[in-house]
Amino acid sequence: MTSPKPDNAAMLAIIDANGGVPEFSDPLVAAFASRDADIQTLVSEALDAGRARLAFQPVVSATTDRRVCFYEGLIRLLDDGGRVLPAKQFMPQVADTDAGRRIDTLALKLALRLLSENPHVRLSINVSARSLADWRWRSTMADALAARGNLDDRLILEISEQSAMLLHEVVIRFMIEMQPRGVCFALDGFGGGLTSFLHLRDFCFDLAKVHKGFTAQLAQHPENQVLVEALTTVARQFEMFVVAEGVESERDAQILTRIGVDCLQGYHTGVPNFRLV
Repeated sequence: MTSPKPDNAAMLAIIDANGGVPEFSDPLVAAFASRDADIQTLVSEALDAGRARLAFQPVVSATTDRRVCFYEGLIRLLDDGGRVLPAKQFMPQVADTDAGRRIDTLALKLALRLLSENPHVRLSINVSARSLADWRWRSTMADALAARGNLDDRLILEISEQSAMLLHEVVIRFMIEMQPRGVCFALDGFGGGLTSFLHLRDFCFDLAKVHKGFTAQLAQHPENQVLVEALTTVARQFEMFVVAEGVESERDAQILTRIGVDCLQGYHTGVPNFRLV
């Protein structure tokens, strides 16, 4: 199933899942460069003003109906003119700073609001393991749990391999605390190279998202098909639901379905959009 080509207005609302902007909005990147702006200042101003939205990318079943199983909510910061700040220009600089914690907290607030307003939606958001110990992020989560008691498995927290392995004890303790409260966890970028299977045994991840480096142009790379199958087998041994990221063609989707992944995510099955579709 291919996504319909968006009209011009919709195209401006579609944001790259990698944190950047797609080719058709490259002039936006050029505009920021021409202003010679301090991107960190723009980020700080956006956070102070709460200028942020979530872009939603569907994660669909690998079965023939390709039904939406959940959405990934991708945080987007906006300048004072409502234009998206290109995340690839600032996220590497702020990921390990206080601004990174503030971005994670804002994403959580937006996600919790969305779940409250849409009781039948399941949503994942990215979070750094560092944010799990941040008082602002923890306070936001505590307030939500105090109000609702249980999140009914509708909130999925995606933690990258690198982040999880660097602070594995923090992540494990948080999982033990939160999973009984209806919070699910996804290991993002599974197979990227940092996972210790010894630690993986101690984690309680509900989902594994196979690194897009293995799934890109899968039909042209038989060796990657073997690796994806191996990663899927490992995930199954740890009772994890398997999502293949970066799916860009129907042929790749068919191969992944044959391998046995549970869900597909990528531009072929659905682009990020500011509206739930």
